[in-house]
Amino acid sequence: MSIVVTAASSHLGRHAVEALLARGVPASGIVATSRDVSRIKDFADRGVVVRRADFAEPDSLPAAFEGVEKLLLISTTDVDERVANHRRAIDAAVAAGASLVAYTSMLHADTATSVLGVTHYATEQDLRDRVPSVMLRNGWYLENYTGQLSQVLRGGALAGATGQGRISAATRADYADAAAVVLTTDGHAGRAYELGGDEAFTLAELAATISAVTGTQIAHVDLTAEAFTQVLTDAGLPAELAHVLVDADLAMGRGELFTDTGDLRRLIGRPTVRQAEAISAALN
Repeated sequence: MSIVVTAASSHLGRHAVEALLARGVPASGIVATSRDVSRIKDFADRGVVVRRADFAEPDSLPAAFEGVEKLLLISTTDVDERVANHRRAIDAAVAAGASLVAYTSMLHADTATSVLGVTHYATEQDLRDRVPSVMLRNGWYLENYTGQLSQVLRGGALAGATGQGRISAATRADYADAAAVVLTTDGHAGRAYELGGDEAFTLAELAATISAVTGTQIAHVDLTAEAFTQVLTDAGLPAELAHVLVDADLAMGRGELFTDTGDLRRLIGRPTVRQAEAISAALN
């Protein structure tokens, strides 16, 4: 019996496999799956079991999930196909006899109004009806901001449509550590954890932190939804993705990506990575 991690070639998936190894799970007890197993060959070289799994190809899933005890279902990125893809994965997990599925959902999925939140909640409902499960309601990734740091520094501005909304972002590594805790300890089935960083911020505050860390003055530019959509499409993003990102920013403005539960800190047993630390790390 083993712990299966889907989307192990993704940033979050890679961190999750590493977190399980760090918590003492033997490599042979972890199954890392991906649509393209060549992208996780390094895990195979370290003794992790590597299998191909494509949620759009249900026939690939029984072999991928064979022997599963616990499954980390990392949400897929295609919003339009997300619910159907996840449902196929849940079907396969149930058929394989999984005793627990941990799902990377989104903060306040049960009350969210954003496109992302609504699709996550649909999967949560599917899981509750089918298999013992735990909802890891992740907040925004700090990497969504540090990943665009070079562009922000070049332009001297951090743009968005969040207004004064506070954002409880954390690093992917912190969220992955929480997933590893849930998968390697007892008492989590039926729980929904609202996960976010200890240090919530507005985009204006984040711009000020970037300025302080880098020594470059960064302005915060708060845009209308229409103007921010134009900025994103002008930068080359597909219209569909721009819509999802702007919709998420508007949700942040309504407080949908803020939490003060402390769930993430308690699960991982330490403070979460602070925004200044993440910015400094991204500069190196």
